[in-house]
Amino acid sequence: MNEKKKILLVDDDLDLLEQNKILIESKGYEVITANSAKEGWEIFKKTKPDACVIDLIMEEYDSGFVLCHRIKKDEHGKNIPVFILTSATYDTGFKFGASTSEEREWINADELINKPVVIDEFVQKLENYFELNQKK
Repeated sequence: MNEKKKILLVDDDLDLLEQNKILIESKGYEVITANSAKEGWEIFKKTKPDACVIDLIMEEYDSGFVLCHRIKKDEHGKNIPVFILTSATYDTGFKFGASTSEEREWINADELINKPVVIDEFVQKLENYFELNQKK
């Protein structure tokens, strides 16, 4: 990477927020954090990040979905990868997926990443989106 890509990381669990920030920064990215969907939206509008990683459940059970929707409807947000970060699979047994076009439209995120984050898998997915975007 020539220029550091800016990643917006939004999570209300401050320990996980800091841990994931350190992991992502260790791979050469600049990380901006927010600990609520409201703060995440404000920071998104100000900083125009290259990608967003948003926790699914924050202030409300659907905070992550709502924030993803807002970002993907924004002109800048349409052109960047937005990942939902979730531990819901482990907590509920329900496996989230975005394998069909209907699910992707409803979820409105490019990827779903399970907690705990496996940093090398995450970075590979992120880099794949950046490469695809450069080719357009």
